[in-house]
Amino acid sequence: MGTGIRRAGQSDRAALVRLLEEAFDDDPVSHWIFPDVDHRHRALGLFLGAFTDIALAEGRVDLMEDGTAMALWLQVPSGRPEEEDDTPARMRALADPDNERVELVGRLTGAIHPHDRAHEYLLMIAVSPEHQGRGRGRALIEPVLERCDREGVPAYLEASSTRSRGLYERLGFIFTGTTVDLPGGPHLWPMWREPRGF
Repeated sequence: MGTGIRRAGQSDRAALVRLLEEAFDDDPVSHWIFPDVDHRHRALGLFLGAFTDIALAEGRVDLMEDGTAMALWLQVPSGRPEEEDDTPARMRALADPDNERVELVGRLTGAIHPHDRAHEYLLMIAVSPEHQGRGRGRALIEPVLERCDREGVPAYLEASSTRSRGLYERLGFIFTGTTVDLPGGPHLWPMWREPRGF
């Protein structure tokens, strides 16, 4: 592939959000949250920017040096949080206050997120449309999974399409058995990966 991976920082934020917008413009979940095309083009960047800010502040963003792909990761500790997570409400307030779907998707995914073991959470991955299907997503994920295997740490994600689910299955993720069903919309497939060798 000929391109390296580096850790992104705050100075990369605008480029990260643009890449997310390009990659998720056709995503089924994006279409469900923002069914109107014009409104989606206005609000999607605000919505995805909130995810970017969370990963930059609390996790890690891996970026291909040529800017064509990125992955947002969070380390999730074991145990349920003592307080209710207000992230979905904050994201709605930031991105699209009148759109309850912005908050609902976060509440539904949060309700089924596993808390019994610490794990790496692939919050989101984005590959520019012209580079999709060329192994960039896999190249971003594999180094983290190799580290998970060395350290005995599981990984978790929610696949938003059958295509991405297939990639994650090839990387060792297994569907947990219960979909996240967005009302009148698409499904998300929660997927868990046990570290190999443990």
